[in-house]
Amino acid sequence: MRELIVGTRESKLAMIQTNYIINQLNKVKVKNPIQIKKIATKGDKILNVALDKVGGTGIFIKDLETLLRNKEIDFAVHSMKDLNPEIDEDFVIAAVPEREDPRDAFISRNHLKLADLKPGAVIGTSSARRGAQIKAIRPDLVTKWIRGPIDSRIEQLNNGDFDAIILAVAGLNRMNLSKEVITEYLEIDRFVPSVAQGALAIQCRKDDKELINILKLLNDPLAEKATQAERYTLSLLDEDERAPIGVYAFYKNNQITIHTSIASLEGTQLLNYAATGENYQDVAQEVAKELISQGALTIIETSKQGL
Repeated sequence: MRELIVGTRESKLAMIQTNYIINQLNKVKVKNPIQIKKIATKGDKILNVALDKVGGTGIFIKDLETLLRNKEIDFAVHSMKDLNPEIDEDFVIAAVPEREDPRDAFISRNHLKLADLKPGAVIGTSSARRGAQIKAIRPDLVTKWIRGPIDSRIEQLNNGDFDAIILAVAGLNRMNLSKEVITEYLEIDRFVPSVAQGALAIQCRKDDKELINILKLLNDPLAEKATQAERYTLSLLDEDERAPIGVYAFYKNNQITIHTSIASLEGTQLLNYAATGENYQDVAQEVAKELISQGALTIIETSKQGL
């Protein structure tokens, strides 16, 4: 029987996610032995520069894709928000498992909610989107760059380097830290999350039909469709995926709602628009058209120049 090699980043969260996928494959009676190959990607090695200045979240993916192309691994487990809207034509997302909570979590040292922080309080984030959304709501706060694994960021908070930090709820849930550390869940109508936040993507070579059929056993159709809609919406606005843009889609009663926000880096301009319909491409195009009519492209380009 064919042994499968899965590639993953070596962070604690990445390993938890990869082992989760292996356990899920075992639950659906996949008998193939699976070996884990851990690597430190460029994004994991460069911790003294903001992500937006070194190529965005895509730098977490490229090294794993090189291993896939060279057939050193058979598939890779990614946080889908790290994938660019358009993936290399040699690869395919074989499965999108059931999605975790897509929201952002606000974590403060003294468990003060965002509205209760004193003016001048320092918020740590590695995301231009999160920083812009915070400034739009609390322009009296200061946002500062923070990098590193989840546990490292929480340690920096506890050491007093920041008054609060913002992290994805999904990662905290997967590490069983949510009850321990989350001060406040930032609701999606005000803090639209990153595209595909909370979703995992299992990527393999497009020509590996045997493996695709195996991995498809883990696919969740609603998660796949919603993240597909989000990625398509982003591609209509910013293919580089570098501007402070949030997109969240969900299905209800066979209709999809796509909620999108675009902010200037300083938070002085914030556009929000949501639309609902049956076809995600039609809805995405309506959202993009409306936001562009409100000046979205100018905000996006100006923001990218300021990163």
